[in-house]
Amino acid sequence: MKVLVDAFGGDNAPLEIIKGCHLCLKEYEGLTIGLVGNQAIIEQTATENNIPLDGLVIHHAPDILTMEDDAKEVMKSKKDSSMAVGLQLLAKGEGDAFLSAGNSGALIMGATLIVKRIKGVRRPAFSPVMPTSEGPVLLIDSGANVEVRPDMLQQFGIMGSVYMENVLHIPNPRVALANVGTEDHKGGSLQHEAFRLLKETDLNFIGNIEARDIPAGACDVIVADGFTGNIIIKMYEGVAKELMKKIKGMFLKNLKTKLAAALIKKDIYELKQYFDYNQYGASPVIGAAKPVLKTHGSAKAQTIVTSMRSVIDYTNCNVIGQIAERVARLKTGEGESQES
Repeated sequence: MKVLVDAFGGDNAPLEIIKGCHLCLKEYEGLTIGLVGNQAIIEQTATENNIPLDGLVIHHAPDILTMEDDAKEVMKSKKDSSMAVGLQLLAKGEGDAFLSAGNSGALIMGATLIVKRIKGVRRPAFSPVMPTSEGPVLLIDSGANVEVRPDMLQQFGIMGSVYMENVLHIPNPRVALANVGTEDHKGGSLQHEAFRLLKETDLNFIGNIEARDIPAGACDVIVADGFTGNIIIKMYEGVAKELMKKIKGMFLKNLKTKLAAALIKKDIYELKQYFDYNQYGASPVIGAAKPVLKTHGSAKAQTIVTSMRSVIDYTNCNVIGQIAERVARLKTGEGESQES
């Protein structure tokens, strides 16, 4: 398998990306990595930090797409950037998957317009995996599609269910619709129609879910429009961060609390790991015609290693092929689902 990696995506690029890719070659047998970015800078960075480039194929891309760039620049002024070139290589079949820690909006746009969508899929979606007390939960969408139609939410449920069943091996995953209440009649017209469409599928649709029930593991797939989903995940991350800060401050308060912390050091570490995004790897752009995955913008070397496992699993499980098959069977109203 050859994975194309955006060497200049994220806050810690290119050093941490290069480091991570070097570690990946040691960790995963049979893996080839194509580093996409400015060749001279990649080679200079590797030399200065004593990182061997053996086994890494460099695909030169002279430009850099920053986090501040408008998403559409991936198709315009930054079409020679590491992200754009990597997606172009993937579309041409010169790699099996693409991984980036870069600009999220540009990645969605590039995946949609360069790599294209799975036939029949209305919109690709960001699909991060989050921790709950009962195991992982997939949130789809988390920000790619702020405005959606009910049939898109129906497809999100199907795509998320296929992912959880095949990649995280959760049989018959429970799918729920993010809403302001659990009763069937709650929400606006979007939620009402999406509820009806999700209920018509063969999914294990359990109805609406309130945000407060997500951490308790009330479902395996959360279906949401990108606006709602982004608020959910950002609040999730913020609460976890502040909670860990409070716990740390409590245990560093005085000698007594420091001694107590020493006694439960292992438990504190396990709690910290529970909230650590690194353990969940990369999030797929579900709906893209080929594997495109996004890792955290502040990704460091070990994050790339964990993310590569997500890339490999997503690619090997043929999630894309199964989504295409499920969407082809899907009916909306009187006719077959069609691209729009």
